[in-house]
This record gives sequence, structure tokens and C-alpha cells, in this order.
Amino acid sequence: AKNIANFKRQLKALGFSYDWNREINTTDPNYFKWTQWIFLKLYERGLAYVAEVPVNWCPALGTVLANEEVINGLSERGGHPVIRKPMRQWMLKITAYAERLLSDLEGLDWPEPIKEMQRNWVGKSMGAEVDFAVQGQNANIRVFTTRPDTLFGATYMVLAPEHPLVADLTTADQQSAIQAYIDKTNTKSDLERTDLNKEKTGAFTGSYAINPLTQQPIPIWIADYVLASYGTGAIMSVPGHDQRDWEFAKAFNLPIVEVVSGGDIDKEAYSGPGKMVNSGFLNGLDVESAKKKTIEHLEKNGIGQGAINYRLRDWLFSRQRYWGEPFPIAYDESGEPQPLAEQHLPIQLPEMSDFHPSESGEPPLSKATDWLYFKGEQGQTMRRETNTMPQWAGSCWYYLRYLDPHNSERAWDPEKEKYWMPVDLYVGGAEHAVLHLLYSRFWHKVLYDAGLVSTVEPFQKLINQGMITSYSFKDSKDHYVHTDLVDFDGTRALNTETGEELSFMVEKMSKGKKNVINPDRIVADYGADSFRLYEMFMGPLEMSKPWNTKSIDGVRRFLERTWRLVVNEETGENQPMTDGQGSDELKKVLHPTIQGVTEDIDGMKFNTAISKMMVLVNALTKEETKPKEAVEILLQMLNPFAPHICEELWQRLGHQISISQKAWPKHDPQWCVADTITVVVQINGKKRDTFDVAPDASQAEVLAQAKASARIAAHLEGSQIIKEIYVPGRLINFVVRS
Repeated sequence: AKNIANFKRQLKALGFSYDWNREINTTDPNYFKWTQWIFLKLYERGLAYVAEVPVNWCPALGTVLANEEVINGLSERGGHPVIRKPMRQWMLKITAYAERLLSDLEGLDWPEPIKEMQRNWVGKSMGAEVDFAVQGQNANIRVFTTRPDTLFGATYMVLAPEHPLVADLTTADQQSAIQAYIDKTNTKSDLERTDLNKEKTGAFTGSYAINPLTQQPIPIWIADYVLASYGTGAIMSVPGHDQRDWEFAKAFNLPIVEVVSGGDIDKEAYSGPGKMVNSGFLNGLDVESAKKKTIEHLEKNGIGQGAINYRLRDWLFSRQRYWGEPFPIAYDESGEPQPLAEQHLPIQLPEMSDFHPSESGEPPLSKATDWLYFKGEQGQTMRRETNTMPQWAGSCWYYLRYLDPHNSERAWDPEKEKYWMPVDLYVGGAEHAVLHLLYSRFWHKVLYDAGLVSTVEPFQKLINQGMITSYSFKDSKDHYVHTDLVDFDGTRALNTETGEELSFMVEKMSKGKKNVINPDRIVADYGADSFRLYEMFMGPLEMSKPWNTKSIDGVRRFLERTWRLVVNEETGENQPMTDGQGSDELKKVLHPTIQGVTEDIDGMKFNTAISKMMVLVNALTKEETKPKEAVEILLQMLNPFAPHICEELWQRLGHQISISQKAWPKHDPQWCVADTITVVVQINGKKRDTFDVAPDASQAEVLAQAKASARIAAHLEGSQIIKEIYVPGRLINFVVRS
């Protein structure tokens, strides 16, 4: 609560025009009641289910860790051992929406790199599923492959250590080796297992499968680089044409067969184009033709089929911790999950003093026995779900609650949703590119299918803002020095206490690097408007850029010059002004500025909008008596950037209503036409001269002026003009030959 209060104080001090009546808090029961309600909608539609899922479990920390939090089998925090163990988890069936999450990206005005990140995360692969019979057993192993054309080159098979057939496939003499390998795999995260640079390891099960095209037996191995969660958890290995398979085959002396010509498989796997060889009925075909013919053969003979696979996995949606939304689920006496009725929402957390999970993995809520058990409507004893929802839950739909934040009867009013949705513009960091945005899109599509929202997508336009970084400083002992103790002019940094010269670099702001800039100090020293203006003037919105407090002086001086347009600093009285917009020369600056600033704001090019207003202030400063209307237009354009000074000056100019209520100024096109335009003259495509002409000059006049140029005449001497190319108002190119 203290942090929220501080953030609000800072935002208000900076003059952000938020509608605070729409403030929400995802931890408020009046909010998460509806998060629980949406979960029930997911459950009703068969999109929420319980499953035993292998997770990274750290007994010492008593929690499940993400793959990124496990390094060499140890927790990133504290260095405690981490094991892979199956745990009961709630899952959301996001895979049911995989194709729509991909195809609907096409209609969104999002940065292409963000779309590509989502495409890669969903990971659609076209290929085939192939059945391999197990030699000597009445069993088949199904694999998914994106390269069915290389099936003749499959010389061994690899299963994930967790594959359900591993136990049946392991022969007696291989059991100890297989179990030892499985135990070792259980200490690794998925990221470590799939690291392309790691040494290839594996264990032979002792069993063989039959290649369905060659009819030859191939050995069945297990290896940690195959994940049970991808495809079928089993792969056919073609070492001649897959580098990972090639390295594995070299490590264990397995056969390597060339089936696509064009490479040297003695040196490395070949994955390029070529003709099929050593491939029976496929010989001589190109790769794409061979893929199609192989799939036809598989389907005709009932040993496989064309298939689509997605890298996307169902969303693990539960956490073994106290904080988080309780699930609106309870288990009956037979252990079956039952959804709780809407009238029982919100399900709130009980008061607890011990928030730690047990070492066995039981969440802390399992210790709240008074809360845990209750009598159901039929009199049976019910046990509440003790897992909680992840931090993503409340943030998946917050934009919808903004529409109707105080509605106690509904999550949102349908008419308000139809009026406001979709979100016109979402400004957010690239770190949200995949998970948050993908999860929100998934939830929104479910709500759309349930008839609860009117749009297929939540966010129509997306812009990724850059990060404001900061200079950090280190002394000769490689210790960080706080920015408050540094005198830095942009080229040289000195420790103000010791005089030592410091090294400096641009890094993300953090307490550890001692380079965090507190906005309160900037506002106190320079004012909120200077702070706002400098942030927007630093560079393009999408770019990361380093903060330099000394550079704020420039925008501060700009605001001071703006102030002096209206106020006489010596007397404190208003400057004398004339009516109207001033001279024709000033109008030629004023109206292009109106046009440019308007376009720049629409294009989120705030830094260039400020630059244009600086030019206008310079022009106004030169006017002996300031034209009131021109100054007012400047203040209107500057107001979104520096609202405090603009409102003050607006009132000083005699206005009773707020400047924010005044209609945005419009430019007059007649003052936006340049007196002259610059034409570039080329000879055989090389720039040789430039000159200015009237905007309405004819082609004949422009060509004549070009030929009259001494520079051009010198270059044309002794040459014959073959062709004259004229791009009106921009360029002339003489094509000549000697």
C-alpha cells in the first residue's frame, strides 16, 4: 500500500492526466472476484484441467522454479539442489487456440519483431507423424518429423527419458544405465537439456525399432535433448542431415547415411537443398517433392500421416505459494474437482502466519485447516484447492476492468465494452512480447467465444517503448560508485569525494549498480515540466537511451524562453502583445510547425515535435512585439508535453477555461508551401550539383537552369546527353556518353 501511494504521488506530481476514478488493484477482492469468475468460464469450456506435470522443484526453497531460475541443477537463488518431479498442477489449454493466435496476428498493427517472437513461441511446424514398429514387441513408437523426406536416412531413434515406453523398452542388461541416466536428467532444466552447445549424452535401451521404409532395425536410445513435451517425445534421428543428430551419432559411433546430395557428411550434417539419394522410390527428387511423396506413401500404407505440430505447450497455471488468487475449485470426497458457484466469489485467502510450503511440495494453504475444509451443498465434506493462480492471472484482463471498474454486478458492462474495445494503442516494453501479450490474447479469445466481448483481439496497435538507461560508474577496484558522488560531463567522470577518475558505461538502472535516478529529485531541482520534456526529447520513443541529468538544462532553458514570451522577468508583468498571428514570415514558421507537430504526435515522434516547437520559439523570440494568437497556438501544442507552465501562461493571457479544453489548432496549407525547393542534379547517377527553384517551375525551366550551372556544364563538356530524367521537385539525372 505504501508503494502504491508513493507511485500515485509521483505520477500526480508529474502531471499525468489519468482518470484516477478508473484505478484498479488486481489484489483487491472486488477485482480478483472477476479473475476467479473468468477462470470458471475457462473451466466450463474444458480449457482448465488438472495434470501431473514434471516441474523444477527446489525442496530447500519449497517452490517450483522456472527453467531460467535453474543453473547446473541448482537454484539461481541460494544455489540449492533442484530436482525434476511430477506435481499436480492446473493447466490452461492454450494449445486449443494455437492456430488462431498465429493467424490473427496478421490483422494487428504491431511491430514485426514482436509478431515474429509470438510466431516462434507458438512454433508451427509442418511435417509428418510416422509409426515405427518395435522389434520383437507388439508396440509402435510414433514420431513427429519436419523432414519426412529423410526417412531413409533414419539410423537410430531417441526418446525423451520421461517417455512412457522407456520402461518397457529397457532390456535387463541396460536397466542400471537407463535409470542412472534418468536420475541425472532429473537434475536439469529444459533449457539446460536443449542447449545446442552442450556435450551430447544418452543411454541405449537395448531395444530396436524397424525403419518403415528400409525395414532395417535401428537402435532406440534415450537422451535429455529430447523433451517429452514437444511433438510425441520421440524423434527419428537422421545424422546425415541434422547437426544435433550428427554429433550424437559421432559420440556413440552410430551409422550416418547420406540421403540428400550436396554436402560432406564426414565433416558435418547437410541441411541444404539437393537431390534425394540412397532413398529408394525417392531417388532423384528434390527435397520438397520428396516430402510430399513420402507423406503419400505413409498414408497409403497406414504407417503415418501428414501432421502439424506446435511448439506451444499448455499453460502451467498454478503456484505452490500463499500469495495469488485462490482457485474457485474444491474437491469432493472422491477427490474430483468441483467448480464453486458464482455467488461464493470471491474466494479470499485466509489469515496465516507461516507462508512456507512443506518440503514435500504441499502449498502453504494446506496448513489453513479452518479455511481448507467446508460442508458442500449436499452436506459432503469439501477440500479447497490449495494452489494459487500465477501473477499473470490478474494482468490477463485488467484492460477490460478499466471500462467499468466499480461494477459490483458484472466484470464489465457489455455496452461499455462494445463502445471502448479494442484497445486502440498499447505502449509496453518488449519484455512483454510473448508471455503477457500471448496470455491476454488467449483469454480474450476465450471470452469472445463465450460471447462476453465483442472483439477477436484485445490490442489493435502496439508500440514498444525503449528503456531509459543510466550511466554507471566504477572506480579502479571495479566497485560501483553512486551517481550522487560523480561529476560527469559526458566525456569524463570524477569521484567528487576522492577526485579519482572513474570508468563509465550505460546500463539498466538498478540499485546494485547505484545508478537509479529518483524522479522526486529531478522534479525538485528542475520542475515536472522539464522532467517530462527531457524524457520525450531524449530520442525516438522506441529506442533505449541513457539518462544524463546535465542534459536536462537544455529543455529547461527552452521552457524559460517560452515563459519570457509572455512574462517580463524584470517586472513580472505580461509582455505587450499584438493581435493575430504576426508577420507573413512568422506564419511560414507557425503553420508548418502546427502541421508537423500534429503529425509527429500522431506518429508518436515526440522528440521531433519538440524540436519543431523549439524552432517556433526562436522565431517568436525574434519578434519585437509578440503576436498573441501565435503564442497561444504554441502553448496549445506544448501543453501535452509541459502542462503546468502552459496552463499558467494560458491563464496569464486572460483565459478562464483550461487550455486542455481548447480545440487543437489547425494549419493553413497556404503557409506551408516552401518559397523554393532544392533540386539535385546527377550525371550518370552521380550527384554533381544542387540548386533552388520555385515550386511551380516547369520541367523546361528546371532543365535549362541545370544546364546553365558552371559545374554541370564542365561535366557535360565533350559528352552526349542520351537521356534526361526528371523527378519533379526533386532530381534531374543526365544519362551521357563520351
